[in-house]
Amino acid sequence: MLRIISLNLNGIRSAWSKNVLPWVVAQEADIVCLQELKAQRPDLTPEMLRPNGMYAHYHCAEKKGYSGVGIWSRREPDRVVEGFDGGEFDAEGRYIRADFGNLSVISLYLPSGSSSPERQEAKFRFLDVFFPQMLALYAEGREIVLCGDWNIAHQQIDLKNWKSNQKNSGFLPEERTWLTRVFDELGWVDVYRRLHPEATDASYTWWSNRGQAWAKNVGWRIDYQISTPGIAALAQNAEIYKLERFSDHAPLRIDYDFK
Repeated sequence: MLRIISLNLNGIRSAWSKNVLPWVVAQEADIVCLQELKAQRPDLTPEMLRPNGMYAHYHCAEKKGYSGVGIWSRREPDRVVEGFDGGEFDAEGRYIRADFGNLSVISLYLPSGSSSPERQEAKFRFLDVFFPQMLALYAEGREIVLCGDWNIAHQQIDLKNWKSNQKNSGFLPEERTWLTRVFDELGWVDVYRRLHPEATDASYTWWSNRGQAWAKNVGWRIDYQISTPGIAALAQNAEIYKLERFSDHAPLRIDYDFK
């Protein structure tokens, strides 16, 4: 069994202080994909660089306290690739890939467009350059799992207040259409949705810090494990863990019958 966890930390140092590492260790995960490190290499402690003996690889943003992704694994990867476009989004630390035999696992953090029109335009630029990347990845013929914070709720069942959010970043028609093309045109699989096709409020992975969003479960499902069909068919169970809070996101854990 292969256990993969994806979690947006909203700051690795913050999540560390909330005991994220003991929780990960208890999960006996094989691979852990992290997003939004909000740290640079000098900020990472020796324990963060070798968490409980696991191998850790990070792609930090050039800007301090911003973005950044990482992958922890029990087995040392055969190859690690930081970045995908050699441009503005690599500078923001949004993509890291680890290869293990015929399996590739990618930690991905899409831009959020909610803070300003300029950031929404950057998000659209990301979607434009990442679609060909998704096509190229699929064409490699490997089993691939892209874990991360995609910052897009795909369908109406993926967020509480879908009617009032149709003009807001994260649920814009253009963003949702982009994800539909990833699934329907390119052939990628939303693994959680494959296992739980009708889940609504149980599927949320992010809650705004405003108001009483967490208490009232006014959430969004924006964290996904999106994979090639072969390994998607081997997914056995998926859980969104909510008993403890390490950030404003909940961890997404999926087990695959993959060796």
